Amino acid sequence: MNIQVRLLSLIVAGLVTCELPAAQPPNILFIMSDDHAAHAISAYGSRVNTTPSLDRLGKEGMRFDRCFAVNSICTPSRATILTGKYSHINGTPVFNRFDGSQPTVAKYLQAAGYHTGMIGKWHLGSDPTGFDSWTILPGQGLYFDPAFLDVHGRRVIKGYVTGIITDLALDFLRERPKDKPFFLMCHHKAPHRSWEPEPKYRNSFAARKIPEPTTLRDDYETRSDAIKECQQKVFTDLTRRDLKLTPPADLEGPARNAWLGVKPTEVETVIDGVSKKLTGAALDAWKYQRYMQDYLACIQSVDDSVGRLLEYLDTEKLATNTIVIYTSDQGFFLGDHGLYDKRFMYEPSIRMPFLVRWPGHIQPGTVQTALAINPDFAPTFMDAAGLKVPDDMQGVSLIPLFLGKKPENWRTGFYYRYYHDPGDHNTRAHYGLRAETHKLIYFWKKDQWEMFNLLTDPDEMHNLYSEPAQQETVKALKAELYRLKKELKDEDQFADKQPPAGVDGQR
Repeated sequence: MNIQVRLLSLIVAGLVTCELPAAQPPNILFIMSDDHAAHAISAYGSRVNTTPSLDRLGKEGMRFDRCFAVNSICTPSRATILTGKYSHINGTPVFNRFDGSQPTVAKYLQAAGYHTGMIGKWHLGSDPTGFDSWTILPGQGLYFDPAFLDVHGRRVIKGYVTGIITDLALDFLRERPKDKPFFLMCHHKAPHRSWEPEPKYRNSFAARKIPEPTTLRDDYETRSDAIKECQQKVFTDLTRRDLKLTPPADLEGPARNAWLGVKPTEVETVIDGVSKKLTGAALDAWKYQRYMQDYLACIQSVDDSVGRLLEYLDTEKLATNTIVIYTSDQGFFLGDHGLYDKRFMYEPSIRMPFLVRWPGHIQPGTVQTALAINPDFAPTFMDAAGLKVPDDMQGVSLIPLFLGKKPENWRTGFYYRYYHDPGDHNTRAHYGLRAETHKLIYFWKKDQWEMFNLLTDPDEMHNLYSEPAQQETVKALKAELYRLKKELKDEDQFADKQPPAGVDGQR
């Protein structure tokens, strides 16, 4: 059945709008990395690296400056992107096994005649559904010689994971039915921890001096106990494995793993050809450099991948009718507040890069400052395809923003919630409101609040919650927080839910 006939049948069923798209609906290439902070992309003004292929998307399309994850952790974000729903609705608040029987944007597009594909990091515990073709990493996957799963089983592919995922994505594009539009989700593992670069970039970044963020040595004065208690600090929580230290040659098995898992308080290393023992402030500065050198080197391979995919679209004359999106499943701390990882509701953690190109629709080189959230992604894909957005999706289409038209009733704030407590890095559960100018966070198990003025304090250093002069603002923010909580039907059914023993999102 061709797509025009399929769309006509769906119109009769009430699943698509009455206005058919002109000619064939656009192809959609959705490229997502894992833990890529927006401030590690030069299109976003990065001080630490240069990303020419990603910058090209910004120059030829639109850069969203305020796009956010509503639960900043890998598995929940991926479930939200697929369903257009918050974690408490799609059933994936932590590392739960995703229920693939529920409706997803892939299923809707597939039913409408799209050829759908999923390549790379899935990390949802269950097999992908709604895809004509899928090849995924089991669990987190490996950087080198990774195994992949598909409908035929498991196979190991030699090489570096970012390049392999790109090769598989290109195979999907070459082998697709040419009479159908395609929807391809190309998901990279990089730059997720353990930050293992391919040799050419590991070597080139090893000698670089990375600028430190101004908040690297944050003392957390005025903040809640949550940030003080967390275990994702660059200076105290990076392990010998993270820092790529070499274990003694005679260590094997569990003893070797135990050695690599130690968080060192002194390190013997070679600097400028001289062996030195680092402790204290010198060790702190060195740890930041080692972390960032590997993290940024991983990103360079992702940038190369984006360049290869864009080149293919150009060569095959597919660029004109293809929406290309680059994003990450959440943000990441790059030493901001002395942290790595994500989870907290602070800006570096929840802010997602979002670069989109759609020739003939998006004006090149434009910047969008409206608040966007990851529940918006699925409605956007459906709207672009000419499909009616289901009423139970909690996001809204970003297409008007793509076209430079901000609706009058566009959101002025959004609700955030993080659940995994106790969990990795000892990050405390919390929920809150991110408004246009302020942020309110409630660590409910600690019964502690934080409130920040994002205009005067963009780095979120000064908690204003208890200041007498701020109480009217606090009251107004609380009222909006609880209004959104009710509107989104968050009834706390997952407040204390943790994954069963042994479940960490692995397949």
